[in-house]
Amino acid sequence: MQITFLGTSSGVPTRSRNVSSVALRLPQRAELWLFDCGEGTQHQILRSELKISQLSRIFITHMHGDHIFGLMGLLASCGLAGNPNRIDIYGPPKLDEYLRACCRYSHTHLSYPIQVHTVESGILYEDEEFVVSCGRLEHRITAFGYRIMEKDRPGRFDIEKAKALAIPPGRVYGLLKRGERVTLLDGRQFDGADFCGPTEIGRKIAYCTDTVYCEGAIELAQDADLLIHEATFAHQDAELAFQRLHSTSTMAAQVALAAMVKLLIMTHFSPRYAPGNNLELRDLLQEARTIFPNTEMAYDFLTYEIPRRRQTELSQARA
Repeated sequence: MQITFLGTSSGVPTRSRNVSSVALRLPQRAELWLFDCGEGTQHQILRSELKISQLSRIFITHMHGDHIFGLMGLLASCGLAGNPNRIDIYGPPKLDEYLRACCRYSHTHLSYPIQVHTVESGILYEDEEFVVSCGRLEHRITAFGYRIMEKDRPGRFDIEKAKALAIPPGRVYGLLKRGERVTLLDGRQFDGADFCGPTEIGRKIAYCTDTVYCEGAIELAQDADLLIHEATFAHQDAELAFQRLHSTSTMAAQVALAAMVKLLIMTHFSPRYAPGNNLELRDLLQEARTIFPNTEMAYDFLTYEIPRRRQTELSQARA
């Protein structure tokens, strides 16, 4: 699981930061999932090492322009390239209506199917590897945050041990790999747990923007390996944050602390903190780290590989 930030500015793009979009690359299944799609996102993808042909799912947090203005252009480009088989799009009410209007008035006819899913709090997608859920955040309009959970899987299978015990390969190996108990034709019984290393714990990501500090964000981020949270304002501009229902750097850090996440990466920064101003982004980072030390600051094209942990590591961490 690899995260790439395609846009980290709030409201408007700057010379160095585009507006909101984050890509989740799943190399094990050659898929790309996108979270928000601000104007210019397709250009950012072209400038990255991501493959637009792998795009299969798009998750939209809310209907403000800096999170959706790039969506129709991206979908149209995908159609002209003739790459995707299908793209599923998840988002708040009216997203489907917005896309239909864009297609109608621009006379765009997509050459591949799209399915728009209007989300509600709870699980919205699940397969054999992942569960994606969403929850309400607190913003000026309806907004959702997303939580991506990778399912646990058995540890590495010790094939040499199985061979040494003269266990026949094939279907039996598959059962043992899944941790099941098997009985051979000669009557011997084996427990798959005895042939597998420590369980590989599924990784968890939370994506929370746009929102002021709220319990919904804490719930989505609970025990996450990575929390991506907006930090539009500095702490001294908290009054602005409350007026506009955005977060400060310290609010993002408080969510990370309360949810006991492993790493916080802040994004969605106001252009008012450009270099040379009284307050700069490095000041926001310092503010957050006083509350939650394991905090980093996103920038466009930052890529982060989320490490996998084993059951033994998890037990040690909780001890």
